[in-house]
Amino acid sequence: MTRASAESDRQRGPGGPATNVAGNGAPGSQTLARGLSALQLVASSPNGLTVAQVAEDIGVHRTIAYRILTTLAQFRFVAKGEDGRYRSAAALAVLGASFDNNVRQLCVPTLRSLADELGTTVSLLVAEGDQQVAVAVMVPTNVFYQLSFHEGSRYPLDRGSAGIALLASMPPRPGERDLVPQTRQQGWVITHGEIEPNTYGLAVPVRRRPPSPPTCINLISHREDIVLDGRDSVIAAANELSTILS
Repeated sequence: MTRASAESDRQRGPGGPATNVAGNGAPGSQTLARGLSALQLVASSPNGLTVAQVAEDIGVHRTIAYRILTTLAQFRFVAKGEDGRYRSAAALAVLGASFDNNVRQLCVPTLRSLADELGTTVSLLVAEGDQQVAVAVMVPTNVFYQLSFHEGSRYPLDRGSAGIALLASMPPRPGERDLVPQTRQQGWVITHGEIEPNTYGLAVPVRRRPPSPPTCINLISHREDIVLDGRDSVIAAANELSTILS
């Protein structure tokens, strides 16, 4: 398992790499769906994409892909390089900063310090509908081999330590797992193998005021000792973020 883990391979972003998303829905929404699919593809491709690659991935003719990319470029969401490949542009940074009052940028210093202190990947997740979404993922700086996954990855809310911590930040629900009220009481939860086999997860809720979404810090490792030894540090980091985000 490297920095691009099996988790990230299965979750390349909401709905995966465009597939049929652009082709579904009423005709009036098809253009918007295609544009958003193209934007998502370009944004998740550090080396950029050609018109032909975008056309193939979203399942349209190259002429349509070119029009979509040209429109996105006009709004500065993508930019065409000298090599003919399209990459993310500055307007995406502004758009991203608007999410949840720039919660990612506010949390990055704490998460970076925590990842380097513990020598393992830590992340910030929020609840969105019936899913948990990673909005920040920090891999330790000086560790060669490490578990990781993509920012934007989504998983069911009822699975894994992060999902349980997020549910514990919500009012009680009928039929919820025993771990959820337990997490509400003790303020943390550890799970094993619920999302990735042989992987331990430790999650701690970050206390926030409504209408902010339920939020948590999550730590993942193949080693149980790292998870157990890191619990107090993750709790301290969650308390720090609760203050920052309040």
